[in-house]
Amino acid sequence: MSEDLTALDTAKPFKPGGMNQLLIDLGPVAAYVVAFNILQRIESTKDNAVYIATGIFMVATLIALAYSWFAHKRIPPVLIVTGVLVTAFGGLTLAFRDPTFIQVKPTVTYVFYVIAIVGSLLMGHNIWKLLFSHAFNLPDNIWRILAWRWAGFFAFQAVLNEIIRNTQTFEFWLNSRPFVVFPLVIVFAVINTPLVLKHTKDEEAEAQAPAPGA
Repeated sequence: MSEDLTALDTAKPFKPGGMNQLLIDLGPVAAYVVAFNILQRIESTKDNAVYIATGIFMVATLIALAYSWFAHKRIPPVLIVTGVLVTAFGGLTLAFRDPTFIQVKPTVTYVFYVIAIVGSLLMGHNIWKLLFSHAFNLPDNIWRILAWRWAGFFAFQAVLNEIIRNTQTFEFWLNSRPFVVFPLVIVFAVINTPLVLKHTKDEEAEAQAPAPGA
């Protein structure tokens, strides 16, 4: 759906079909970047390149949602949230002819993630564990560390998005999504990989281990 959602997918182990999910996540934003860069170089569409490309982004997002449903018979909650935000902020961009709305969308998404993660931790729960416990078997204290780390990273991403959109052109901001923001997500995920691998419990080994006193 976007590099925002891919930030969550990088926390999962790669498995068959993972490439399809990556295409679902990055396809719409790739279409957005390519469409804008082509349209702004055509004299007849140059002035409306932002809005036409935004419309293409919204359509590509809806296609990604539909594909996810037909291919997997389900749409992950995070994918739904991202789809709603893209449609809402894209619609505002087109309605008011103001690209600021679509530029603010990543910030809103990241802040939503931060509030969800931190809020769950303060209430004694861990939404990060809820999202990824099917993929990793980790001690609760490691889940808490990962949750706080990713909350901090999403906060950093929100600030970075605001700095870029307020100091650079729309073209620079848009092109930074796949070439700056996404690589940062990958790097951060890689940095956290050793912690995950070190503390991952082997459920099969635990099941085969003899009981104390046996």
